[in-house]
Amino acid sequence: MVILSLQSYSQGIRGKIFGSDGKPLPYASVFITDSQSGTSANANGEYQVRLPNGTHKIRIQNIGYGSQEAVVEVADGWTDRDFLLKVQDYLLQEVQVDKGRKQDYAYTIMRNAIAKSKFHRLQYKSYQMRVYVKGTGELLKAPFFVKGKLKKEGVKLNEAYTSESVSIVSFSQPDKVTEKVIAVRSTGENSGAGSPSMFISETFYQDKVANILSPLSRSAFQYYSFRYEGSFTEGKDIINKIRVIPKSKGDNIFDGHIYIVEDEWAIHSVNLRTSLLGFPILVKQNFAEVAPRLWLPVHHQYEFAGSVLGFAGHYKYIASCSQFKVVIDEKLKAEAQVIATVPTGDAEPAVRQEPNGQPVTRRQFRKMIDEYEKESLRQQKNPKVVAERTIETDTLAHKKDSTFWTEERSTPLTEKEIQGYRRDDSLAKASVAKEAAKDSSRVGSGKFNGLQLITGGSYRIDSLTRISIHPTLKQFYYNTVEGFNINFSAELRKSFENSKRKLSFTPSLRYGLASERFYAKAKLEYGTRANSFSFEGGSFVSQFNPEDPIHPLVNSITSLISRRNFMKIYQKDYLRGAYSYKPSPFLSLTVGAEFARRTELFNNTNYSFFRRESRAYTDNRPENIELGHAGFQTHNAVITDVMLRYRPGEAYKLYNGRKVPLFDRSPEFLLHYRKGIAGLADSKVDFDQLEIGINHSFPAGLGSVLSFELRGGAFLNNKQTYLMDYKHFDANRTFLGSLKPAGSFRLLDYYNYSTDNTYLSANVYYQLRKLLITRIPEVRLAGLKESLFVNYLKTKYSPHYYELGYSLDNVFRIFRIELAASFEGRHYHDKGIRLGIASMFQVNGR
Repeated sequence: MVILSLQSYSQGIRGKIFGSDGKPLPYASVFITDSQSGTSANANGEYQVRLPNGTHKIRIQNIGYGSQEAVVEVADGWTDRDFLLKVQDYLLQEVQVDKGRKQDYAYTIMRNAIAKSKFHRLQYKSYQMRVYVKGTGELLKAPFFVKGKLKKEGVKLNEAYTSESVSIVSFSQPDKVTEKVIAVRSTGENSGAGSPSMFISETFYQDKVANILSPLSRSAFQYYSFRYEGSFTEGKDIINKIRVIPKSKGDNIFDGHIYIVEDEWAIHSVNLRTSLLGFPILVKQNFAEVAPRLWLPVHHQYEFAGSVLGFAGHYKYIASCSQFKVVIDEKLKAEAQVIATVPTGDAEPAVRQEPNGQPVTRRQFRKMIDEYEKESLRQQKNPKVVAERTIETDTLAHKKDSTFWTEERSTPLTEKEIQGYRRDDSLAKASVAKEAAKDSSRVGSGKFNGLQLITGGSYRIDSLTRISIHPTLKQFYYNTVEGFNINFSAELRKSFENSKRKLSFTPSLRYGLASERFYAKAKLEYGTRANSFSFEGGSFVSQFNPEDPIHPLVNSITSLISRRNFMKIYQKDYLRGAYSYKPSPFLSLTVGAEFARRTELFNNTNYSFFRRESRAYTDNRPENIELGHAGFQTHNAVITDVMLRYRPGEAYKLYNGRKVPLFDRSPEFLLHYRKGIAGLADSKVDFDQLEIGINHSFPAGLGSVLSFELRGGAFLNNKQTYLMDYKHFDANRTFLGSLKPAGSFRLLDYYNYSTDNTYLSANVYYQLRKLLITRIPEVRLAGLKESLFVNYLKTKYSPHYYELGYSLDNVFRIFRIELAASFEGRHYHDKGIRLGIASMFQVNGR
């Protein structure tokens, strides 16, 4: 074990770092070699390092400049020392071309670095470090209509908003990161924007860093070209400068330089740019030898910038790592070097020598490390957990005073940052005084207010019981059966102490102004995530497709404006009970039974804002090719159903002890059985339906995702069914796209092809990194995505129905625009444009 530490002292070395042009060098790296601790200069090139009395060796680095080392004597008080860094001179070696492969010498270096990347990732069992992070952001532009509100809240343009933190970060193999936050200080509500933790907690020795392809990935040569730009000597090491050139720019790809240590084939530093959802990101890291032949990043610099919806700003982070405690894996400690030369004609050159002198190729070396990694993974206590992240904040973290920060801050604040702290300290004091005045004059705080019935609200009855009232204003809809209808719903949730059990009660009320009908229902749920029971019942309206394919608000818009009443409803007086067993996100079983008395409803209003003379509303009877129209007599129905979902290959990430399932590793299989029971409680339905299905979404190349959903089934018995018993499909006739782009039809009528016979449906959605306009680098860098989709449906009585479509995603970072055409057999049927929410957002329905 190697243990390295650095303590706080009231003396040390401080000064300023300049470039050869005499201008300050911002964010230069400062590394104390005898204590293996790092810090950095601020935006003005100013630095300070607290050190004990004695002689210390200090190294100043900045990418693109030659490093400078000095021996400094520290006595009582501060020692002032400025540094001048010269632009780095690079030596172009005589051998610049890989003669065996007739390629740039950079490819030899990168092949060796990639071959040894996993070794560098596995050579330590664990490490611990102290990390100081400072982030400073500025809002540069805002829409005119929010500037007043921002000013009222104390947010100003072109002023610094800063956050600082000090943490102890621990890593252990294979991928467990624990962070204990010792201290936090921030100004402004946006101080945490664009956190760089995704880069700090990951390594460029992995295939991907924050889902961006590393230049050391095994598939790097498919996406990058490399160019050798010379080398320089630093101490006893030769450092190679490699230009990383993306074969096509855009998200998920880096562009810039990586510096590789000769013979060790370890990373010395990186200076790379990328983008995330169209936002440009700068990534800089300086590595240091924190243990013999072990290089880890000691200084990070990140810059995020961009604009969206009229807002523009940038954020800069620096992170300094010190006080390393490293546990080396002794089994990998003695590995020899990888040689750089490539003998002519050798397809797989020797890359290192075993102790007995036998040559080992790169492929054999990778295989050895792969086998070692597999054996280590087999020894894991919980192999289903592939990564673990834990963050814990000390109870006193937000209470550290200015003396603490003066002692602990490894990077000096700039004058602009100091002004930001003064501004926000004043605002905080004013806010506390204002809240105190409010509290002294507040009467009946937390009590029920009758206005909440309209606007919504939430309040606690006790520490374990909460009532939430959903806004009635947002549940005011229109349809041709009820006319304008008013809905009220609320939820009572109660948790049980020392138990994971929860109880929820959800009543819903509804009144139609045209139908003059009042409806009510309620649902009671009790249990845990793994086991739960639910009971619901009442008299309410229901869509013929119980999945509610048309949102009431969308139907209100299409009815009142376009005079298209797509939503068809009937009255259901019912009682339903269900049991759900879900031991994991990868397995669920639901068993349910329902008794319902179903009554047909008819249009009661002809009102709309427009097109009253030119377009007529349709009847409240869906049209269907098997039924003709869906009119029916009032009847009883008893239906049972069983739904089983299973996804093999269980795998998780852990965040603060909470399991986050990884669904992209295996598909989900579905088995669904429904039975209509004739005769019981005078039930008129008599059918048996069996359905099987599979769905999956997974990466299909860099920046590309393939999603599909297949369903097939049959009614084994259909002696007596009604349209609401049929198999329905996720159809759409409105201008809005589905919330799930993979698994829905764009132009299919809601009920025309619903069936009580055999059926097969398939939906495929393929989002590509490059297709048409995304072949233009500027378009990719703007974050736009293109997709192709194909939907297919065939029932016993329907023609072969399919849709072909194109999607432009992340438009204005919010929207998804789709163009679709449908066909019946070989004949063109329809076309349309759909507007949806960008697929990067996970939106839940009502």
